[in-house]
Amino acid sequence: MHDDEDEKIYAERPDRAALKLEVQANKELVLHLMNMSESLFKKMDIPERLRDAIVDARRFKGGARKRQLLYTTGLIRHEDPEALKLQIENLERPIQRKVEEFHEVEQWRDQLLVGDASVLDQLLAQFQGVDIQYLRQLVRNAAKEKKQNKPPKSARLLFQYLKELQDA
Repeated sequence: MHDDEDEKIYAERPDRAALKLEVQANKELVLHLMNMSESLFKKMDIPERLRDAIVDARRFKGGARKRQLLYTTGLIRHEDPEALKLQIENLERPIQRKVEEFHEVEQWRDQLLVGDASVLDQLLAQFQGVDIQYLRQLVRNAAKEKKQNKPPKSARLLFQYLKELQDA
């Protein structure tokens, strides 16, 4: 009868590997919170004790930072890490989207400067009111400036125009 109780307790207890993975995931979450921008961190809805521990960890250097990281990892164990991850994702999603949009405009500009005509068709299909003549003029001027080793004024104007199209 005593053995049955021991087996039951042993069966309910998570194995060491699972615990280590959980601790590592919590540690990565704490590191992410520590490296998060101040403005985003202020928007996080986290308990005061955890917030203070993370603020302290940001201040510390070297060994003190490692100890504070371990302490904060222990604190986060009592919170819901999935809820914290969801908050982080919701706060960072708009920033990531802006970065993706910026890269998309850069790709369009670079493809236009290389002479890829399919981008023009794509832009005409995607956006209303594209001034194709102005767009081609900017591409021509940018190519001319590049040949003459002049500053890329037209390439910048092309980027700004594409960005305006995207934002409209």
